[in-house]
Amino acid sequence: MCDITNAKDIVEELLQYLNSADFTMREELSLKAAILAEKFAPDLSWYVDVILQLIEKAGDFISDDIWFRVVQFVTNNDDLQPYAAAKAKEYLEKPAVDEKMVKVCAYILGEYSHLLARRPGCSPKEIFSIIHEKLPSVSTTTIPLLLSAYAKILMHTQPPDQVLQNQIWTIFTKYESCIDAEIQQRAVEYFALSRKGAAVMDILAEMPKFPERQSSLIKKAEDAEADTAEQSALKLRAQQQPSNALVVTDQHPSNGEPPPVFVGQLSVVKAPNMNNTKDHYSTEHVLSQENGNLSQVDQQPPSADPLSDLLGPLAIEGPPGATVQYENSAVSELESGPDVVDGSAIVPVEVGTNTIQPIGNIAVRFHALCLKDSGVLYEDPYIQIGIKAEWRAHQGRLVLFLGNKNTSPLVSVQALILPPAHLKMELSLVPDTIPPRAQVQCPLEVVNLRPSRDVAVLDFSYKFGTHMVNIKLRLPAVLNKFLQPLPVSAEEFFPQWRSLSGPPSKLQEVVRGVRPMALPEMANLLHSYRIAISPGLDPNPNNLVASTTFYSEDTRAIVCLVG
Repeated sequence: MCDITNAKDIVEELLQYLNSADFTMREELSLKAAILAEKFAPDLSWYVDVILQLIEKAGDFISDDIWFRVVQFVTNNDDLQPYAAAKAKEYLEKPAVDEKMVKVCAYILGEYSHLLARRPGCSPKEIFSIIHEKLPSVSTTTIPLLLSAYAKILMHTQPPDQVLQNQIWTIFTKYESCIDAEIQQRAVEYFALSRKGAAVMDILAEMPKFPERQSSLIKKAEDAEADTAEQSALKLRAQQQPSNALVVTDQHPSNGEPPPVFVGQLSVVKAPNMNNTKDHYSTEHVLSQENGNLSQVDQQPPSADPLSDLLGPLAIEGPPGATVQYENSAVSELESGPDVVDGSAIVPVEVGTNTIQPIGNIAVRFHALCLKDSGVLYEDPYIQIGIKAEWRAHQGRLVLFLGNKNTSPLVSVQALILPPAHLKMELSLVPDTIPPRAQVQCPLEVVNLRPSRDVAVLDFSYKFGTHMVNIKLRLPAVLNKFLQPLPVSAEEFFPQWRSLSGPPSKLQEVVRGVRPMALPEMANLLHSYRIAISPGLDPNPNNLVASTTFYSEDTRAIVCLVG
């Protein structure tokens, strides 16, 4: 379908479609556009243009492989370097720049901005100023790259500019005591190297050419296709072959199924009870009510495959929602008695006043995002709210994508985070108006203080014409997001397991009368909760042994064993 004759038109159509594409499609669309641009590029400058446009339109949905690849092309083609540096400067001068755009542009300018030195506005001091303006808005993973760019700019400034040198040395000195080891090391080393005079030219020489090898993007696409085919085959075999595997599960409370609780060093894995239709209806009824008043309840029978329920498509039709009044009075189950309402059902319902109906089932969207890190949290005829998240130990960074789907602006936009006691959350400034057909990005920083099942709520409102819409949405900053899979050997697992004497450090529960779950199916479920399977540790082939680490600011790292 696509070849050298029509690739340019197809890629441009994909770029145009990215502006309005559903959030769940953007990563795949971006990857396909990048692969087509690489395979059928009429010239390399067009390829650079396409990748920079991709990063600008869908930065948080772009994998690092895409910008790594454009850096390889620029490094390996001397004629392309001045053009790429000029385009990087052009994009970095824009007021709102995605962090991945900062990464690729800072790298290119650090390496090749000296090729523009004779152009107006491209002196080393001006290039440094353009890059340094973005430093306050980037995360700690990007700061080392900016420090490298500063060192390169300093190296290429001949004869040395004393004012610029002092500015950059001040920055290096500031970060010499940074708590992040990577930032601290680079700051110390670059400060020392930059004082060596002309010798620094040899030490910080230009990056060598990359060896020719298969494109990582094309390989990634091929691997994804192979994985999809293999997973389909495994799933088919699992459905055809029943298993006697023990399923450790939580009994359904009437107010909805809670997420897993970690106590001490052991976690009991909670799997959904797929055998009781009545309980399933009761749970779905409550989950649907949590985000609005119900006029009709979807009474479809539960799927036989829990993974299809948890990991299925986001855009599932469901009952309309309405305004919900949230009371921030949830008490952690770890600190309360058995009668306290579970944290996953803490949003009570009142009669709604919204006349705007959501598109899709809000509860289903929330539960899908509890297992994935990107997707749509909420959508109605006027706005789409998407989420892209990154998690590291007890910290998380979510980006809320607020997309206006219409040709008129959304006004009186307000967003308020209602955090539970165990989370520290900070939302960046949300604009009062979202222009027509525009998308704004609002970073949200999260710190997990201690274990809890309570859920944070986003209180969001906007006005479109005469319609005032107010919604309260649970945010997927849930307990399993602060887990890191921990593969262990038998020598590590069993001594720790035996050292746990009993409750509250060690809990065991056997639930009978549930549908058996095939081992590959159970393994996939544990993997989606960020729990690592350790195969071969248990001689019983019907058992799974798994482990993970839970992180919080108060408890630091807690090893959790499942057996």
